[in-house]
Amino acid sequence: MEEIREQVRKKYAAAITEAQSCCGGDRSCNPVTGNLYQTGELDGLPEDLVASSFGCGNPTALATLHAGETVLDLGSGAGLDVLLSAKRVAPSGKAYGLDMTDEMLAVAKANQARAGITNAEFIKGHIEAIPLPDHTVDVIVSNCVINLSGDKDQVLNEACRVLKPGGRLAVSDIVLVRPLPPSVQQNLAAWSGCVAGALEAEDFAAN
Repeated sequence: MEEIREQVRKKYAAAITEAQSCCGGDRSCNPVTGNLYQTGELDGLPEDLVASSFGCGNPTALATLHAGETVLDLGSGAGLDVLLSAKRVAPSGKAYGLDMTDEMLAVAKANQARAGITNAEFIKGHIEAIPLPDHTVDVIVSNCVINLSGDKDQVLNEACRVLKPGGRLAVSDIVLVRPLPPSVQQNLAAWSGCVAGALEAEDFAAN
């Protein structure tokens, strides 16, 4: 678990540093997410924020968010989905971003300041031990992060703990259509690359 976590942390610390220095405002720098966010929904956000996103989808497009709700993004990275959520639940709602990587948190907080969004908060921690009280969140979103955890059951247990009764979960993630060979499953580089740790679709749904 700790070995996986450290490999993931190092990979994404390096990735955000490279993205900040190389990508600028070029959305095509991330070919996966570059076209998943519409121009209108990005109004008011830093131009280079999509290029700094390492997700595999747009979970905010899956979630029906309402003003006044509390949203939590598991593995919030540079903050894109948190800031989008904060705009949608404003003025009385709040969006939290949870990430374990100092470099990501620093960039996310800088992006928040640049966007002038006050109803968002970025906190450091692990998605297997969410540092929020029970039953405090209306909606959890996550963008290609749960597959990186070495204990997905615990992640989902924690998500259920912090969700209010009737709360919702909107996840974009990598799932498998067939099992991976053991050599790939045991490869740490493949794990941090969102491959080795992915669940088969049926297992994800069952959890």
